[in-house]
Amino acid sequence: MKVARVVAVAAGAVLAALTLTGSSLPVVKPPPRAVTPDLAWHLTPTGSAARLRGLSAVSGSVAWVSGSEGSQGAVLRTVDAGATWASVAPPGTEGLDLRDVEATSATHAVVLSVGSGPASRIYVTDDGGATWAESFRNTDERAYYDCLTFSTPQRGLALSDPVDGAFRLLETSDGGRSWTPVNPDGMPAALPNEFAFAASGTCLTAGQDQTTYLGSGGQAPARVFTSRNRGHTWSVTEVPVVGGPSAGVFSVRFRDRLTGVAVGGDLSNPFTGLGSAAWTADGATWQVAEPSPGGYRSGSAWLPQAADVVVAVGPTGSDVSVDAGRRWAPVSSEDPGGFDSLDCAADGACWASGEQGRVARLLVDGR
Repeated sequence: MKVARVVAVAAGAVLAALTLTGSSLPVVKPPPRAVTPDLAWHLTPTGSAARLRGLSAVSGSVAWVSGSEGSQGAVLRTVDAGATWASVAPPGTEGLDLRDVEATSATHAVVLSVGSGPASRIYVTDDGGATWAESFRNTDERAYYDCLTFSTPQRGLALSDPVDGAFRLLETSDGGRSWTPVNPDGMPAALPNEFAFAASGTCLTAGQDQTTYLGSGGQAPARVFTSRNRGHTWSVTEVPVVGGPSAGVFSVRFRDRLTGVAVGGDLSNPFTGLGSAAWTADGATWQVAEPSPGGYRSGSAWLPQAADVVVAVGPTGSDVSVDAGRRWAPVSSEDPGGFDSLDCAADGACWASGEQGRVARLLVDGR
């Protein structure tokens, strides 16, 4: 990988001073060039050996990560920009894999454990992980919950792989303290062997207003589902991301209602980037990214500081696009090891997490 300072030049003409009836008009300067900031990873040692696929960036100071270490569920939290991390996992999570965490502050977080039947559970804390309440336990052996997303601090959704021919959803309106099933009538039929990937917590993501997005795989073609009313009715479209038993869309993220990226690839062939990303500029039709990221990518996020800049991460590396997902290049030649998940906070801070307790801040122009 190479250190990337990718420069996008805003096209514009320099208007020279003109002379008119003996007078000169003022010189009009061109707009400043849109320059992508230098990006680099800064590791923040956690003291953990867990694989941390769940990640929620609250701010530059506060972040939560989750996953599993051996047979024990893991949740870590920092409130000092990664200088220290506290282990705050719910008790009684032996044998559970806490693949997704969604937090709104240093005190409030919701975590999801994945798996079939009762392995899928949801826990909520309001005191920074000192105590937890179990707010949902799956009792249907056919269901396997993959991802959580919140559109507001109170309203959220949890996604299961298809049951009875369609993806299953739960909804909350009280910050994850209680959950109710969403009527499945508004969900399009799933394709044979179609499912979502519990790889980074971003197979289901909330967009602007009441929009929600769902990325799928497990078969070809890979697809993206879109809801405009917080998950109650959906449309679906094919995307040019490779699909198959271990391939598809692992992460779908939208900058606004029209501009989005879908990243993924083939988990069983992680060094091959062919067909690992697609982009849309109208929220409906998708194009393959060329060049694509350098391998399978499981997480993605738009940089708040730069409208067209989006970053994708995976176990084999990380990539950046400066043109809203159309073309990709490596982030850095200083390889910190791969990541599974990526999330950016409203204040612009971006965090990544992965195996062996690896958590890093994405430095933008050295900050």
